[in-house]
Amino acid sequence: MQETIILVVDDEADLANLLKVSLQKEGFKYIFTAGTISEAWTLFQTKNPDIVLLDVMLPDGEGYDLCRRIRENSHVPVLFMSAKTEEIDKILGLAIGGDDYITKPFSPKEVAYRVKAQLRRAGYQAQDTTLILDTEKDVIEVGPFSMNADETEVHKDGVLLELTAKEVGLMACFMHNPNRILSKETLFERVWGEDFYGSDNTVMVHIRRLREKVENEPSNPVFITTVKGLGYKFVIAK
Repeated sequence: MQETIILVVDDEADLANLLKVSLQKEGFKYIFTAGTISEAWTLFQTKNPDIVLLDVMLPDGEGYDLCRRIRENSHVPVLFMSAKTEEIDKILGLAIGGDDYITKPFSPKEVAYRVKAQLRRAGYQAQDTTLILDTEKDVIEVGPFSMNADETEVHKDGVLLELTAKEVGLMACFMHNPNRILSKETLFERVWGEDFYGSDNTVMVHIRRLREKVENEPSNPVFITTVKGLGYKFVIAK
């Protein structure tokens, strides 16, 4: 799978490096930074990025101008970053071709979530959020669990489990990806179909309820296990 390439354009070197480190922690490897429009345009042409994080105020012009130039050549997502908070600035940024607009100061974690959301909409996937989906089988069988092809029913040892739609969705993610670590973000975006930001508790509550239905001892789970700091793993003996 082709690795995602990100271009960060901001004349504040410390902020650009902070974003680079934050994005690397989220699994992105190829991140290039530029402090001017001229430097950014050269990198854009040579590195062919999949998304651009673009400051509005730059030493040699406005990011809006670079966005227009990008739009003449590419449809890659452009996420504006700016200290300008007026609604007219946001409207202008989106009107000239920007895909998102985030105001400073911001959380690097929020920027990472927005980057992933834009890449997902554009048809890209960061490596750590890729799910394997096998839709060719009539019945999915993983350990003592089985799921019908339209992913509406789950059985354990032949007994139908009384699951909600969201719980079935979580089981579908797990059963398609046994023994793989899936982040809370991945599960939320796959099952809820929305951006993850700020939804940790939602996932945790549903996982707890799901464990009560699939585990023999919910307080000591053996199937849906927690991987501290990373997410959850559906453990099935090989």
